[in-house]
Amino acid sequence: MAKQSERSDGEKEFEFNHRDFDRVRELIYKRAGISLSESKQEMVYSRLARRLRATGINSFATYLNMLERETESQEWESFTNALTTNLTSFFREEHHFPILAEHVKKKHGPLRIWCSASSTGEEPYSIAMTVCEALGTMSPHLEIVATDIDTNVLAVAAKGVYNIDRVEKMSQERVRKFFLRGKGRNDGSVMVRPEIRNLITFEPLNLLDDRWHIQGDFDAIFCRNVMIYFDKPTQSGILRKFVPLMKSDALLFAGHSENFLYVSDDFKLRGKTVYVLATAEEKRKKMNSHELNKG
Repeated sequence: MAKQSERSDGEKEFEFNHRDFDRVRELIYKRAGISLSESKQEMVYSRLARRLRATGINSFATYLNMLERETESQEWESFTNALTTNLTSFFREEHHFPILAEHVKKKHGPLRIWCSASSTGEEPYSIAMTVCEALGTMSPHLEIVATDIDTNVLAVAAKGVYNIDRVEKMSQERVRKFFLRGKGRNDGSVMVRPEIRNLITFEPLNLLDDRWHIQGDFDAIFCRNVMIYFDKPTQSGILRKFVPLMKSDALLFAGHSENFLYVSDDFKLRGKTVYVLATAEEKRKKMNSHELNKG
């Protein structure tokens, strides 16, 4: 019988004190920039207790000592994956996608979009579907780079297979157009059509890394609902590194509870949680003012 993280008498399987929790907070902050609040202690225990069982280690202190001692250990990946939250859905924060559609309609030539926290793939696939609909083709000249620090969710994303309830809020027309329904043993699931999957490259990337292996120029960057896990200095550093990767008229999409104006002077708000480069916005305002003066 498998051990449980908490015994029937309420006693925890592993001792986990506040010092252990503080060590976890320090390690995940240094490794991934994730800032865990005091309220996350029970969540951390639950998720990391699974890692102790998997590794056969019988105490948090021993487990954390091992991580600190073996800085290149594969367990670091599992540790990071365990503490990463991956809440997502197709066309989440739906107001962004019509804005993206209008943006790409104005563009000429190849399109490049970066989804910087792709999780299990719903967001980059939603981006791809939006561009296909906007341009009226299943094979647009489009490259989507989809990255995430969690290698487990990237594996799920690359397969593009989901339970059918994940698409129940989408129109039937959209589902028929972009998904294949599972049959037989795969009944109850859908798979993103190969034409759409081929538009996306899934790659691991830690936004906290000093150097990113991806190259610009991007027409849009989606960085939604990930900055909330970082403190303001970390947010500022990441936003600064976005700038040289963006085309002058590129859009940056943020999550509904994220506000970049207080952490960066490089961006100006264009719409509801949609940003543009500050230099581009100033240029646009000057052009509009010039046109008004001519009139």
